[in-house]
Amino acid sequence: MRITIVAGARPNFMKIAPIIDAVNTRKGQGADIDYRLVHTGQHYDRNMSGSFFEQLGIPEPDINLESGGGSQAEQTGNIMVRFEKDLLEHPADVVLVVGDVTSTLACSIVAKKLHTRVAHVEAGIRSGDLRMPEEINRLVTDAITDYFFTTSEIANANLRKAGVPEERIFFVGNTMIDTLLKQQPNFVQPAIWQEAGLRAREYVVMTLHRPANVDEDRQLKALMDAIVSASRGLPLVFPVHPRTGKMLRNIGVSASNLHLIDPLGYLEFNYLVQHAKAVVTDSGGITEETTVMGIPCMTLRDSTERPETCTVGTNELLGTDPSAIAPAFAKLFAGEWKKGGIPDRWDGQAAIRIVDHLLAV
Repeated sequence: MRITIVAGARPNFMKIAPIIDAVNTRKGQGADIDYRLVHTGQHYDRNMSGSFFEQLGIPEPDINLESGGGSQAEQTGNIMVRFEKDLLEHPADVVLVVGDVTSTLACSIVAKKLHTRVAHVEAGIRSGDLRMPEEINRLVTDAITDYFFTTSEIANANLRKAGVPEERIFFVGNTMIDTLLKQQPNFVQPAIWQEAGLRAREYVVMTLHRPANVDEDRQLKALMDAIVSASRGLPLVFPVHPRTGKMLRNIGVSASNLHLIDPLGYLEFNYLVQHAKAVVTDSGGITEETTVMGIPCMTLRDSTERPETCTVGTNELLGTDPSAIAPAFAKLFAGEWKKGGIPDRWDGQAAIRIVDHLLAV
């Protein structure tokens, strides 16, 4: 079996690393399986992409399509044109895509038009918010997928509701958690730890990048002011996404306890998360990591495609109204944040289940 594995953006890399390991494991045991790794180049900044390959032990891609930059449409078109050429030159039995980024959508379409089966890892998750590009990517990808690898029973139910036959749904767990559990002993203390005099459970980690939070000056300033005010002087460590950094410079946000730093590698960022008092974010993936590490998480979004992080885990959905931030911090400081648990099959074995299912079908 020849598998083409596609990755393009930072969230993808944590998901493909264990799949590559699992393919190599089964191949070493005599299974007829091999892979080709295609990096679409959707994220092309080294901090957003390159260091992840080194830290997670991902081999050099067989090709980098170098499709970064441009509008959503330009990027989608560039990836499709370049991936079509590569897939024609290197045919596969299955194209495996992960997550919900532009590369996921673009490469799925190309594969199906070339009559190649598509396997979608993290299939079936839904936010219900069509203003999010990721939600459109999920819906389109799952409309043409052949093999659906899911992270939760909620995702399974979403797929059944959409008419996907049971025999094409495989509840395997979460490959991002495979990576987290494998790499946890290797986390690296970042320079900001010493520079800011950080101490375990006495600082908060922040990430913001979604358009609803960062594209409008007044909203971003209101959120930042509310977080600074509610933090009671605790250090706020904010690795700044390039998109958000530009907006923060425009509005001139600053506070003595606010530390704006460059994006961090995977091992450094998760070191900070593991030792934080809490995390404030609008990311989806980070809510999964905080759930497994037992760290309180406040999500500044009106909906989530990962509801199990709220129903089972440590995450709470605050919405995008800045007035929700102070009560959440008050609950945190009062020691009343829920403890949470770990969702079913988030046990570090998802990737080996995926590869075994592919070999079986």
